Amino acid sequence: MLKYTVIIEKANGNYSAYCPDLPGCVATGKTVEETIQNMREAIKFHLEGLKAENMPIPVSNSMAYQVEVNL
Repeated sequence: MLKYTVIIEKANGNYSAYCPDLPGCVATGKTVEETIQNMREAIKFHLEGLKAENMPIPVSNSMAYQVEVNL
């Protein structure tokens, strides 16, 4: 099983997501949960395409952190 970092952003009326380790791999959804599920499917499709083209499967090197900043 492979794991990839996914960034989810609130948009106007929906959510969008992307994977920093897989450029061009994006998804949207009406809810966070739907967006995550759509992103799983997008990643799987993306990786299957790479495999079909005999291209290397990227390893995940990205990390996401939330940091606190005092103002």
